[in-house]
Amino acid sequence: SGRGGLNQWFLRIPKSIVTDSSNGWCPGCGHGIVARILAEAIEAVGQRENTILVEDVACGHFQTPVLEYNNLNCAHGRTIVAATGVKRAQPTSLVIGHCGDGAAYSIGIESTIHSALRNENILALITNNSVFGMTGGQMSPASLPNQKTTSSPYGRDIDKQGRPFDVVKTLKEYDIAYLARGSVSTPANVIKTEKMIQKALEKQLRGEGFCLIEILSPCPTNWSLEPVDALKFMREYQEKYFEIGEFIDKGGEE
Repeated sequence: SGRGGLNQWFLRIPKSIVTDSSNGWCPGCGHGIVARILAEAIEAVGQRENTILVEDVACGHFQTPVLEYNNLNCAHGRTIVAATGVKRAQPTSLVIGHCGDGAAYSIGIESTIHSALRNENILALITNNSVFGMTGGQMSPASLPNQKTTSSPYGRDIDKQGRPFDVVKTLKEYDIAYLARGSVSTPANVIKTEKMIQKALEKQLRGEGFCLIEILSPCPTNWSLEPVDALKFMREYQEKYFEIGEFIDKGGEE
């Protein structure tokens, strides 16, 4: 209860370590790559024992046994706003709110937008695989036009369901520290995305404000594709709809 109680709670959690624990991700899932490059970026900025990772209950939650940082799991869609509360209670900690496109852009859209409006000094890390992965592959706000899902078996009809939500178009005029979109479709893109994460973490350490990175990721199981074909789908369709790059980069550089 209260800030002191939260501080004491975190002090009782084991310090961070990357493990070889088994996980629940499907073969070809991009979440494992995201976990690796996140861990490498945290290591690069020297914050292994000062990181608090706030996780959603969906597929990203499987990072919890793999990345044993000071972990906090929260209700679906409340990841980013929970991370803002943790940061206010632990202002010297490196705080990352990690969730999927379903959580961030559907049930949690108000948390995403208002955390950005307040320029909260956290990193919102969103893995976008264009479906609700954990619950069976339903259409998410980021499902592509004509993309078939379990709730849109004939494909997403933009006349009925609207166009996919693009977080860059929504936040690009906001007064935040950093806005970027990466991908794990190729080794080159993985390297670029890791650099984005490291930059965002450095900005948080300097107190520059809200950083959001969306990472395009494959979901072979719910896309009904083999892993290699899922990567091809990313390059030929997903990345053509969602532009990769850095869109806001404010604040001091060292």
